[in-house]
Amino acid sequence: MVPVVVDETRDLDLVSALLAQAFADDPVVVWLHPDRSRHLRLFRTLVRRSHGVKATFDLALRDGQPVGAAAWDPPGHKISARAQVLSTLEFMRALGSRAMRGMKLEEEFARRRPKEPHWYLGQVGTPVQGAGIGSALLRHRLERIEGPAYLESSNALNVPLYERFGFEVTEEFELPDDGPKVWAMYRPMR
Repeated sequence: MVPVVVDETRDLDLVSALLAQAFADDPVVVWLHPDRSRHLRLFRTLVRRSHGVKATFDLALRDGQPVGAAAWDPPGHKISARAQVLSTLEFMRALGSRAMRGMKLEEEFARRRPKEPHWYLGQVGTPVQGAGIGSALLRHRLERIEGPAYLESSNALNVPLYERFGFEVTEEFELPDDGPKVWAMYRPMR
């Protein structure tokens, strides 16, 4: 098997495209908007505006080809007021009539995030499942960070993967408007 190589990247278009492919059938993304043609715009907004310039983006390559990506926010991550306004406008364009779901999602997620400083795994994804790419992305960043980490898993099948990396489920909750179940997961400082 060809090994997976992971390194940081600033190619935000590539990260956005990989995440949009990886999350095409994700329960939360489909709940936000089932029209896949809107997903790339959604992920571009997440990557460029919600995570922004202070985020860390990892790219997984196999045999020189991009096969996965992850977006991490450092402890204390905040976006500027200008970025918040732009983000809101772009999310509204991406989600159209379902923009209220995006606001509800952010409200639900923000309410559950730990109060103490932590690394936040916003997204990790690969269009190719079961090939060790997600594990390579997680291992790469978790070996380099200090302090606790937090994520929300929107797929029950991924919970055991995160648990293997030391994350523990802190809460299971359902999103409003007949939304899917989500697992809040926390990894204490190592």
